[in-house]
Amino acid sequence: MNGAIELPGEANPLNVHNLYRVLSSAASTDQQQVKTGTQQLQNWEKQHGYHSSLQSISIDFSLPVEVRYLSVIQLKNGIDKYWRKSAVNSIKKDEKLLIRSRCLDAGLDEPDSRLVLQNALIIAKIVRFEYPLDWPEAMTLIIESLRESTHTPKTPSHLRRILLILLETTKELGSGRLLRSRASLEKVAPEILQVLGGIYVNKVNAWRTFLSNAGDEAAALDSIEQSLLALRVLRRLVMVYDHPHRHSEMTELWNIVGTHLDDMLSLIIHDSTSLNPTVQRLVEKHLVQFAKIHLNMAQAHPVGFACLPNSTSLARAYWSLIQQFGESIGLQIFDSEEEETPIMEKICLKGLLLLRACVKMVFNPAQILKYQQPEEREEKKRAMESVRNDLLTDAFAREVMETLVTRYFIIRPKDLRDWQEEPDEWERREEGEGDVWEYSIRSCSEKLYLDLVIHYKESLVPPLLGVIHNAANLQNTDTVLKDSIYCAVGLAAPVLEDKLDFGTLLTSTLAPEVQISKRGYHILRRRIAIVLGQWLPVKDGLDRALVYQIFQHLLDPNDNDKVIRITAGRNLKNVVDPFEFAAEEFKPFARTIITRMIVLIQEAELTETKMALLNTLSVIVIRMETMILDFADMIMESLPPLWDAAGEEYLFKQSILAIIAALMTSLKASSTKYHPMMIPLIRTSVEPESPTRVYLLEDALDLWSKILDQTSTPSSELTSLAVYLFPMYTVASDTLRVALEITESYITLIPHEILSSAPELLSAFQPLLGTLKPRDTYHVTTLIELLIRVSLLTNGLSSLETLTSALLSSNTLYTMLSALQAAHEAHQTTGPNSIPSPLDSLVETDYLCILARLAAASPQLFISATTATSPSLGEHFPTTIKWLLEEWFAHIDNIGHPDRKKLSVLALTSLFSTAEPWVLVHLQQLMSIWTETITELIDEETGSDTMVYWNVDDGKVEGESAKEERMRRVGFEDVVRRVDVKAAVREAVQGVVERVGREAFEGLVGDVDRDVVAGFGALGVV
Repeated sequence: MNGAIELPGEANPLNVHNLYRVLSSAASTDQQQVKTGTQQLQNWEKQHGYHSSLQSISIDFSLPVEVRYLSVIQLKNGIDKYWRKSAVNSIKKDEKLLIRSRCLDAGLDEPDSRLVLQNALIIAKIVRFEYPLDWPEAMTLIIESLRESTHTPKTPSHLRRILLILLETTKELGSGRLLRSRASLEKVAPEILQVLGGIYVNKVNAWRTFLSNAGDEAAALDSIEQSLLALRVLRRLVMVYDHPHRHSEMTELWNIVGTHLDDMLSLIIHDSTSLNPTVQRLVEKHLVQFAKIHLNMAQAHPVGFACLPNSTSLARAYWSLIQQFGESIGLQIFDSEEEETPIMEKICLKGLLLLRACVKMVFNPAQILKYQQPEEREEKKRAMESVRNDLLTDAFAREVMETLVTRYFIIRPKDLRDWQEEPDEWERREEGEGDVWEYSIRSCSEKLYLDLVIHYKESLVPPLLGVIHNAANLQNTDTVLKDSIYCAVGLAAPVLEDKLDFGTLLTSTLAPEVQISKRGYHILRRRIAIVLGQWLPVKDGLDRALVYQIFQHLLDPNDNDKVIRITAGRNLKNVVDPFEFAAEEFKPFARTIITRMIVLIQEAELTETKMALLNTLSVIVIRMETMILDFADMIMESLPPLWDAAGEEYLFKQSILAIIAALMTSLKASSTKYHPMMIPLIRTSVEPESPTRVYLLEDALDLWSKILDQTSTPSSELTSLAVYLFPMYTVASDTLRVALEITESYITLIPHEILSSAPELLSAFQPLLGTLKPRDTYHVTTLIELLIRVSLLTNGLSSLETLTSALLSSNTLYTMLSALQAAHEAHQTTGPNSIPSPLDSLVETDYLCILARLAAASPQLFISATTATSPSLGEHFPTTIKWLLEEWFAHIDNIGHPDRKKLSVLALTSLFSTAEPWVLVHLQQLMSIWTETITELIDEETGSDTMVYWNVDDGKVEGESAKEERMRRVGFEDVVRRVDVKAAVREAVQGVVERVGREAFEGLVGDVDRDVVAGFGALGVV
């Protein structure tokens, strides 16, 4: 056929014939056919019978392998997506049974090696989902097939196929993601171990016999590949045991592995020249698997490792290998051309990791959450004591330290060659962070050394200090050895901090050595930069001016190569970041250092390196604070070329935005001169259709926020950015919070413009109410409060009336009142039929605070707005105000923040001043909260409200930003800060008395509880 046409399901029904046609199209080289075929497969994948039909095609060996391969891939993906019972459009039970019944034979009979792994993965995934509940015989079938492969195999490849199936199944069940599956695998592990262990031993004996007698090479290669595959299964199988040392089959396997490790090591070391290269490679893979078994056991089952036979002897054997290998890896400098990691290095790396695991199990054992029987705790205690006394002795620790420092810390010939040939890449590898130490023998050596120095400081520090004193002098010109000793000094800085006179070492040795330009001293210059970065954060009282001078010299391109300069640039961050940093002391060196850092960033080839250096520059900017002003121009001028050169390297662009944000914070008001450069960057990063938005939005928002923080007088360009905020009120919560912070800045910076856009702004806020978490709802409601406060400051009540209209037209007021109404109805229910409130208590406080702002500013405006909203609630104003006041009075004791509680009191007092009957009926509740609030807030000596600010500079802090100043001034005009609560109550009561008459008011007071009246009267308000 020339093409595939996508048709509706009725015109293109799912059957094996049509499925084969579509798979052929999807597997073709014609892109249009691939597209339409793939779309049809997606249309079919939810239909019953689709996955079993895929299997039917994949096991029809007469069909083209390309089509069968695509069908098996589709089947594997479908099992992942639709096999679970909880999945939408999950595979039906009858179809599962059909697939299950054929999958094992499909995996064993498959003739094409390209499909073998995919079939094994399919079986493993099905077993993970089905075993043991829905397919209890799964593992039994696999074990029976494993047995059959050694006696009556179906095909010559039967054993290889079933081993691969068992390997993938063991991976799935033993992964630890499903404890039930892992426990089920442990139950059948002894049987598998017995059968598989026999196969492994027989195959090893077979190929060892060939090596001894020069037999059939093809058969031997087949045997060694099969023994390796069996060993890979065994390695994963032993990890499913909770207590491996309690099982005899595990002890037997442990002994076999130890014996075979010795035998095969001897074979590689002594007979490698006579081995076929393919055989040698496979034997080496066996050795790696042995080492992984030992290491995994020590890491995952430390007690089991310690209790298995000859474990400490095993660890010492690894150490002997490490010592032997250490004799050859670091003494010659320029004659090694070896590129591939030697097998001995791989084994020694596993040995070092094993020793680290032993140190950890003794000194930092993993915490076990499940209950342990007393005998288990005692067993663990004995095991750890055994490792401590038989292996990790003080003498052994000293021996390890000496070997690591003098052999494994040595910079190697390949390192020196890579330093010259690919400096950027080599420096990045050496700087490696995270778990890179697990794959680098020198990094792992450093970790083990630090472990030992920390836990054996009493016995290791004295000899270490002796080595340092003997080697760290200008007369010693062995730069390679000194590099390793300085490495030890730097790593152990937290331990040696009060024992080594580092200040003297710095002035007498390190400072002069960075100036020596003889051959080999470039190694020391790089190391000294690292050492200073390790010591400055932990050691006080050092000559920091000298350190800055050293880094200034190390960054000089005339005297140092790129590796030294990049290393210095990275470690300078640790030098300037500590608390003891003084900008005045650094300033004389700042211009030169910053200039050289900028040049270095431009020269660096790797984005990761550029980002690290830019991070150092950001720390300098932050730590120098306002003193960075003298150098801001040169920094800012260097950034546009870096931005343009970055192209689609968005991580680097994020770093550029971060350093600009840091500059804005440090420069404060002086930052406005850079707005023309920064605002376009922000605009391109926040525009809804911008391709960079997805990568740079968060960093651009942070920069935008920092700019607004430091801006006193807005420019038209900065004002124009505000329109980009509206689309952000619907995005992820982290970004939303920053967008709301920016909105807050704009409200105080350009209040007239924001108030003119209040309808659009409130319409954007309205959908957020009731959908966010309480913390995020608070950010939204406080902005609405701020709008009310700013409107009053802008143009008084007329401005507030306009804003109230926007609250009504945007349905914001309706949203809050309807939520409060639902809360009130829920609070009226009690007993077994009580209904939980749909409104969180914190959110209810937020809503009431907005209403309180309106009521405190103008009770008439509040009444008018509530009246306008009542019909939307299905009622009239008297009903609305009745339940609203009931809910408000009931909730006021739940308002924890004193400012917000006072605001509600002032609002209710303002409503009381209207003398309306619907509020006068709450006189007793009003007197109670008046008494409580006045008692809490009025100073006994002065008689004044402690929350009232009398000076606009109250609360001013040194170095406040422009935004902080604006917020302080707006806060000074807040009703909570300007109105004395006692005076407000007095005025309100007197006003009500005048309006209703004293006799009528006394009648109202007569209905109030005597104790409440007495308490209020004692305050002397009226």
